[in-house]
Amino acid sequence: MRRTKTSCTPAAAALARGALCAVFTLAALPVDAADASAGRRKAGTCVACHGENGISVQPNAPHLAGQPALYIAEQLRQFKSGRRPSEVMTVIAKPLSDGDIDDLAAWYESIRVQATLP
Repeated sequence: MRRTKTSCTPAAAALARGALCAVFTLAALPVDAADASAGRRKAGTCVACHGENGISVQPNAPHLAGQPALYIAEQLRQFKSGRRPSEVMTVIAKPLSDGDIDDLAAWYESIRVQATLP
């Protein structure tokens, strides 16, 4: 098979790079912005183990307050799909929509936590 060399002008190459950058930037943006106040309203089920303000009240449940939204959303999606097994969390995450997950993650990320060194 014979290859032919194609060339493009520097301006065309710059335009192509710019278009590619725009596509990747737009693809990374959420379709609907997450709503932390909606997440707070949806967190009723979470309170029993993770506490009213995301500070865990159960020794085997992690604190959610201040965790990055990306992390929380990914964990909830893993529970929902069954890729991360948990008898409790799979049942809780199963009915959540993507919007619910994003809102919950935004709520817990919005809580500010202060750490004090000993």
